[in-house]
Amino acid sequence: MKSPLLTLPGAVPAEGVDEGVAAHYGDLFREQRALADGNGFVDLSHRGVVTVSGDDRLSWLHLLLTQHVSDLPTGQATEALILSAHGHIEHALYLVDDGSTVWAHVEPGTQDALIAYLESMKFFYRVDVADRTADIAVVHLPAGSIAEVPKGVAVRETAYGRDLFLPRAELEAYAEKSGPAVGILAHEALRVEQHRPRLGFETDHRTIPHELGWIDTAVHLEKGCYRGQETVARVQNLGKPPRRLVFLHLDGSEVHLPPAGTEIRLADDEPDGRKIGFITTSVRHHELGPVALALVKRNVPLDARLVAGTTTAAAQEVVVEP
Repeated sequence: MKSPLLTLPGAVPAEGVDEGVAAHYGDLFREQRALADGNGFVDLSHRGVVTVSGDDRLSWLHLLLTQHVSDLPTGQATEALILSAHGHIEHALYLVDDGSTVWAHVEPGTQDALIAYLESMKFFYRVDVADRTADIAVVHLPAGSIAEVPKGVAVRETAYGRDLFLPRAELEAYAEKSGPAVGILAHEALRVEQHRPRLGFETDHRTIPHELGWIDTAVHLEKGCYRGQETVARVQNLGKPPRRLVFLHLDGSEVHLPPAGTEIRLADDEPDGRKIGFITTSVRHHELGPVALALVKRNVPLDARLVAGTTTAAAQEVVVEP
């Protein structure tokens, strides 16, 4: 979906997964500072929107998701995962129930596969699954924002701000009175600062929730009956995940950020030393400078000096305990 807000002054289109919205509107650091101060909004209208309605919606989703949602209070935001049979992360959903419908936004382009899976699991349950991406746009208001929320709009309110499920036809009118517009790169910089994983960025085909800290926010450890639950329970009770998410401060003298997938090795090893991890997301932060999230082997020492490609990284900040 191509956002109409790409016509705003200074808009520079994002690339890759986030294609369709603005990367920034001409001043990346100004936009970051505005967002951190609770001002402006982020156009996330490229994200997929899926709804589940019907009398059985919460009890049915409870059987499929990693999160406890059978008694989810109206208006309470949560996040949940769908795992493979082996416990690997396949989908991440950001949910809220408005009393009659569960609203979820998901990574761009993943809604079709998600809906196909949900449809295959309906059986006799009284539920209706719908793709609302074409008519609903996600808009993010940062924590502390006093911007108006239109009446009748579903809202996910979290510690990081509010996600609005806004009719797509109203997006331009909303932008006119709720600016300044902030690009996705500023949103990503704050996400990295907050150590929040993102599906397709911090995940690969074998990622399990424990590796990213999602075990604390998107998994309920006292419920079962969902696909992949055996792996979650086994790792939680009997072992440790093979990898862990870390936050890195990168060498600020480098002109280019190491891209996602850049190999990480120990600085004291030879240049062709063994790979012990990889960059998942790297950004330029308005206060912290170049920073990144990365996945490394669980047993990498906390005081180890790391190198990402040719870029020296400072000591790790622990996100997931070894």
